[in-house]
Amino acid sequence: MAVKGWQRAQDPALLVLTSLAAGPKHGYALIGDIEEITGVALGPGTLYGVLARLEDAGLVEALPSEDRRRPYKITGAGSAALRERLLATLAVTSIGLRRLGVTPA
Repeated sequence: MAVKGWQRAQDPALLVLTSLAAGPKHGYALIGDIEEITGVALGPGTLYGVLARLEDAGLVEALPSEDRRRPYKITGAGSAALRERLLATLAVTSIGLRRLGVTPA
C-alpha cells in the first residue's frame, strides 16, 4: 500500500544530477528522462529553479544554446557530489531493507 505523496519526497536536485550523469541535456529532455527513470514528472518551474541552484553551486554548467534550447552538463564537482549522495543513500537503503527482512535482487 503506497502512501499518497510519498514519492514527492524525492529530491529534484538528485534527479537532475542523475539524469545529467548520462550526458548533457536541455530542459525538455531532462524532464522526459527523469520521468522515464523515476516516474516523477518535474514541472518546468521546479526544473529550472533546480538548474539555477545547481549552476550557482558549480554542480552543473550551461552549454552554448542549440537553437532555442539550452543544454546543461554535470561538472566534475557535480559528479563527485552525486556519487557521495548516492553512496550515502545506498547505505541507508541497505540498512532499511535489511531491517525489513528484504533481500535486494
